[in-house]
Amino acid sequence: MTALEEVTSGEQLRRVFGCFPSGVTALCALVDGVPVGMAASSFTSVSVAPPLVSVCIQNSSSTWPKLRHRSRLGLSVLAEGQDQACLRLSAKEGDRFAGVRWEASADASVFVHDASAWLDCSLYAEVPAGDHTIALLEIHALWAAPDTPPLIFHGSRFRRLAAL
Repeated sequence: MTALEEVTSGEQLRRVFGCFPSGVTALCALVDGVPVGMAASSFTSVSVAPPLVSVCIQNSSSTWPKLRHRSRLGLSVLAEGQDQACLRLSAKEGDRFAGVRWEASADASVFVHDASAWLDCSLYAEVPAGDHTIALLEIHALWAAPDTPPLIFHGSRFRRLAAL
């Protein structure tokens, strides 16, 4: 067996965390009539009853405080080829929705067009977790295109799934 290393840096942890591929989501809503959103790659299913998913959000996020009090949030599971939309929604400055096709629901959830799934959610609970907050989201409505390949993030790069 290869020897394990003591954890000594955040860079070391990010390198190891990057060994696990993840899908990428966009968490968005209208705030005062303007779309506000962020990308989140730490998305996972949590529960069927009640229907819950989670995303992990950095405590330093300037976007989450704008979204967390919305009555509804749109969560879009980004699809293969939506690399640029993901990068826009991850940007620290500028118009995150420039060049991103989206639509808003009647309850102000915002969804990214051409995603592989949409979840209309509300904040169920928040759990402090180190330098992140785990946001548990309750699903109220959904839509899926299961044949649409997801956007995959692995090793600090976007990847594609390969069929065998």
